[in-house]
Amino acid sequence: MKKFFFGFFIACLTLISSHNPAQAVDINNGENIFTANCSACHAGGNNVIMPEKTLKKNALEENSMNSVGAITYQVTNGKNAMPAFGGRLSEDDIEDVANFVLAQSGKGWE
Repeated sequence: MKKFFFGFFIACLTLISSHNPAQAVDINNGENIFTANCSACHAGGNNVIMPEKTLKKNALEENSMNSVGAITYQVTNGKNAMPAFGGRLSEDDIEDVANFVLAQSGKGWE
């Protein structure tokens, strides 16, 4: 019985050690990606194409874009005049941008 539990313990350790946890969000990378790819239309959290659809907290809430998932989907797939960035940016970069946008919307876009 001891051999069984020892074997089970070793198997569990092997599974745990081979598991790759999700990478942590990198807000600084999100800011860099935003500056390079988004700021032409969204500088300061504004929107030069559709002025009512800013990246400010209240506008994100009104447009149901106040979650990482919603922003990630929009950045990946695009919508209306906004192009899709899914083919240009990695999933990690898009997630970082989404987290940066949410963080800035809470601060009031400096």
